[in-house]
Order: sequence, then C-alpha cells, then structure tokens
Amino acid sequence: MLGFTLAASAADDTNSASGNLPGYVLLPSPHASQLLLRRKDRLAICGDSITEQKMYSRIIEDYLTMCVPDLKITVRQYGWSGEHAPEFLARMTNDVLRFNPTVATTCYGMNDHQYRPYTNSIGETYQTNQDEIIRAFKAKGVRVILGSAGCVGKVPGWQKTQGFTVDELNENLGTLRNIDVALAKAEKVGFADVFWPMLNARSVVPERYGTNYNVCGADGVHPNWAGHTIMAYAFLKAMGLNGDLGTFTVDLAKNRMKTSSGHKVISSKDGDFEIRSSRYPFCPCEPEAVAAVHYPHCENDDVTKDNSIQSGMTLVPFMQDLNRLTLIAKNGSAQQYRVTWGADSKTFSAADLAHGINLAAEFPSNPFGEAFAKVDNAVAAKQNFETREIKVDFRPPGNRHPTPEEIAAQTAKVVKDDEKKHRELADAIGNAFSPVTYTIKISPE
Repeated sequence: MLGFTLAASAADDTNSASGNLPGYVLLPSPHASQLLLRRKDRLAICGDSITEQKMYSRIIEDYLTMCVPDLKITVRQYGWSGEHAPEFLARMTNDVLRFNPTVATTCYGMNDHQYRPYTNSIGETYQTNQDEIIRAFKAKGVRVILGSAGCVGKVPGWQKTQGFTVDELNENLGTLRNIDVALAKAEKVGFADVFWPMLNARSVVPERYGTNYNVCGADGVHPNWAGHTIMAYAFLKAMGLNGDLGTFTVDLAKNRMKTSSGHKVISSKDGDFEIRSSRYPFCPCEPEAVAAVHYPHCENDDVTKDNSIQSGMTLVPFMQDLNRLTLIAKNGSAQQYRVTWGADSKTFSAADLAHGINLAAEFPSNPFGEAFAKVDNAVAAKQNFETREIKVDFRPPGNRHPTPEEIAAQTAKVVKDDEKKHRELADAIGNAFSPVTYTIKISPE
C-alpha cells in the first residue's frame, strides 16, 4: 500500500480554486506521507503529447539521477501525442508493461476533456479507462502515481470556432482532476496534482511577469520550461521526496566544516573549504558552452520568461521543498560575510548564515552546472530514443493502422536490437555522472 494522507482543505493550499474558477470546488488532494519510491525502482512516465515534449519527464529523470543517486532509479518515458486514456490502455501491455516497471506515473485528461465543456459522457469514459489503467498496472505489481492533467491557458486554435470559454474548459479539466482524486483514494495509489498549481500560477503571472507569459504554452496547452517545471514539481512531490540534498555546517571560529551524506570535505584553510560531492543540487540552467539541447543557458536565462526553469521555480516552492543544499555558518566575529561559490559571490548577515542559506537557490549558476549538463545531455538522448522506439520501431513500417497482433509481432522483432541501444544510452547516463569537486569561500566583510 502506498503511503499518503488526505489533506484537510483548510490547510491545503492546492485545493481552493475559487479565485480562478468562481463557484467551482476542487476536492482535497492526497499527499504522500512517506517516500513512495524504492531503491532500484524502474519508473515509467506515461502521458500524451505534453509528456512527449520530454521536458517534465527530463526534469524528473535529471532529479532522480543526480539529486537522489543513492536510490538508483531508472526511468523511461512513454509520451504519445494526441493520446487519450483509452488509447494508452490499449497499448500499455505492448509498450510499457513488457519492460517490467515497478512504479509508473500517468498524465491524461487533456485530450480526454475534448476541449469542450464537461458532460457526463466525458467523465464516465475517463473514469472507466483511468480505473482500468490503474488496475492493469496493479495486476503486474506496479505502484501508480495518478497525475491529473494541467489547465489550459486559452481556448486552443482548433476549438475557437466552438465558442467555448477558458473557464468552461478548465472546469471540465478540474472535474476530471476530481475524478482522479477519487480514484487515487479508492485504489490507494499516489496522486500528483498538476491541475491546481498550474491554474494558480496562471492567476499570478500577469501581475508578476506580464500578459505575454504563458504558463500553459503559446497554444494554451503545451507548456514551455516554466510550466513543465510546475508539472515536475507535482510528480516529484507525489513521490514523497523530501528535498534535503545536503547540509554543510561551518564553525567559523575553528575553520571547520561538517557535511551530510553525499558530500565530503577535502581540505579547509582560512575560510576556503574544498568539497567533493556525489550528490548534486538541481541546476535550473547550464553553462552555454556545454548546455544540453533546448535547456536554459545560465548566461541569458530570463526569469520573467516562460522558457525559464528558474521562472517556473518561482511559481511553486520547488527550491524550498525539493532543492535544499544548506550552508550553516556559526561562531563568526563579523556582522556579515561574503560567500563565494564558483564565479559568483553574495553577502549574507551573520544571523542569516547561522540560520542557514540555501545554496541552490542563492546560486542557480554554480560549480555543478557543467557536470549537470553532461548528465542532462545523456538523459535527453535516451528519452529521444524512447519516443522513436515506441512510435516508430515498435510499429510495422508503412502501416498506419496496425492491429494489436501486428504491433506485437513487430515489437518482438526489434526489441532485442532496440534494447541493446537503449542499454548503451542508459549506461551513458551513469558514465556521465561523477563527483564534483569545488570550493566554498566564506570571508568576513
């Protein structure tokens, strides 16, 4: 049984959408009360075209690989553009279950809501197929995290002639989200609330970042990096991860530092502490010279734009909840200190340092960036291959509408060769991940 609690609505800031959809009520969402992942889990990330964008799935795999490496989680993404829940149900045995996942996330509902106001038929079809997906996974011993769809930012172009409103579409998506909540509770599976954080973000960005900022993407459906960061946050939180990535505790009077697991002090002298870390913070940007394809560059990352992961992190408590690399420095004689990490320096009061600062939040561009980019490049290459594998290699060539039997026969032919290539790409991720050595300098001002 997965561990989760049903949060009371009064204490749960992800339940009341009254400010966004007047008169509409979202059910309280189940929250993970313990870590739902197990060591050496095989995670399947399943969904429609938003998953096939390979952005939130990439953030998740990057995070699991570098931020919690001791768990040794392996990941595959199975996004398929235009997919509805019943279509995934029809292909999940051939495309997903054959690889023996132990835990799976799903993200359906966007296409299932048909980009129109809610009807009972839409809800009944969605509930039936979502329930069957859960049961099919559970029958194979797979633990499930049921993800809701996000919201829409505008009526997409292909539906503008229908005269529907954004609120009507989002009320439909909110109803499907409530169906997911009820299913997660009934089936005792995890739940990732993607809908509410994205809807809430939509309400705050016009004043904060302007009207050209599209949480849900330029077409109102497919998010850019900021929206995908919100999605990744929802799934990582649903996995029960606590976000404590390490603590460095410094006695300034004695020039000594103690570190938590995953980090080791190599040397210390006159406020300079050399550290080797086998656990990374999550890097929301990468140095331009080594950055993976389509990943924000630190040199020109603009947090007022929706193509920024850093920007997405301002719309949910990503840094506070999932990305804490804490520096605590006590027993100093000065009122304030300059902390230098990599190429950047910042000044902090002695009181703030004694309380603890989050290095990952204060220094988004940091000495881990280059190493992070190497792993992210390898993750991107593997996930790109996974899309080709299930959408091209596993389907009979030249046959646009193959039968399940034809698909199974084609898959059996190519899976051995494809899996050899997949293992090489997965190994490349492990080979790219290595300890990082760097210096933190703390000097009085």
